[in-house]
Order: sequence, then structure tokens, then C-alpha cells
Amino acid sequence: MIELKYPFDEKQVRALKAGDAVSITGLIHTGRDKFHKYFADGHPIDVDFRDGALYHCGPVIVKEKGEWTVKAAGPTTSVRENPYESAFIAASGVRLIIGKGGMDAATLAAMKEHGCVYIQAVGGAAALSAAAVRKVTGVSYLEEFGAAEACWHFDVVDFRGVVGMDAHGRSLFAEVGAASKAKLDDLLKA
Repeated sequence: MIELKYPFDEKQVRALKAGDAVSITGLIHTGRDKFHKYFADGHPIDVDFRDGALYHCGPVIVKEKGEWTVKAAGPTTSVRENPYESAFIAASGVRLIIGKGGMDAATLAAMKEHGCVYIQAVGGAAALSAAAVRKVTGVSYLEEFGAAEACWHFDVVDFRGVVGMDAHGRSLFAEVGAASKAKLDDLLKA
């Protein structure tokens, strides 16, 4: 298990390889469809992602005793952000993209160029992911986007995942897709 602590060092991120198990501690920010579209439409983002992490997540959060409490924080499917992610990586200086299902070749190329990796979080275990959130440190765009689409700021401890796409240009998702297609082609020939 490789420990990553915020701020995420470019040299350490570039040394990660697809398949590495990681434990993330520190500040991460959520962002989904509305956040990415807002960025793509040219609006300035008031969140500092430099050497940080973007988590594709629509958490379930409630206010209890005056503080935000995370009830569920599982990853959302990242492929929806393909049209925006390569430009976001280039503009923001983000080092970790966290989600599920992987992303496209353009995003992988941006990761290689700018020193970023994609972390596959465990899907279907939203309560487990929520347990890693030590504290909600704030929220941006709550009124504009609503709770599920807002940009939440989490202080996490031992948030676990696996590097699915690295800064060397390797994607486990592309490899599995190619192997599956080859197997299917063989089966269809029989």
C-alpha cells in the first residue's frame, strides 16, 4: 500500500504505476457533471486543485448539530466527464482523479503530460468510502448545483483505491477492454 498525503507531490504521482494500491490522506474535492460543465463553459473555479484530488462523487450529506456529516460517498461513473477532463487536468494542476470505470485516451494523454493518475475507488461501498471522511471542511456551488453536484471539500484518512490509469500512459481499463474484445472475437469465430 502506497501512502499519498496532500498536497500530492508530482514526482511521487508520476512514480505510481497502474495496479498500485494507494491510501489517500488529506484534502480531496468532489466534482461531477455540473461542476465539469461549469468549468468547460469558461466560468472561473474558486477551488484550488493544484497538487490536489478531484473525486467523481455525489455524496449523501446531512447537517447534524450544525456540522455536515457524510453518510455515503461512493464513486460515480467517470466516463461522463471525458469531454472535460483533459482540459481540466491541464488547467488545474490536479494530481489525482478518483472515480470508477476509468476514462478515455484523451484523459490518459493529459495525465501523462501533466503528472496525474486515475484512482479506481471501490464501487458499491459508499458507506465504507464515507467512513474515510474525517471532516467536511467546506462546500462550493451548493446553491448553484444542489447537494449531489456541489463541490464538497473532504478531509480524508486512509481513503483506499487502486491506480487504474497512470502517468506513463498505461490504463488497466483499456487493457481489460482489449483482452475482452479479443476473447469475444475468438468466441464468435468458433
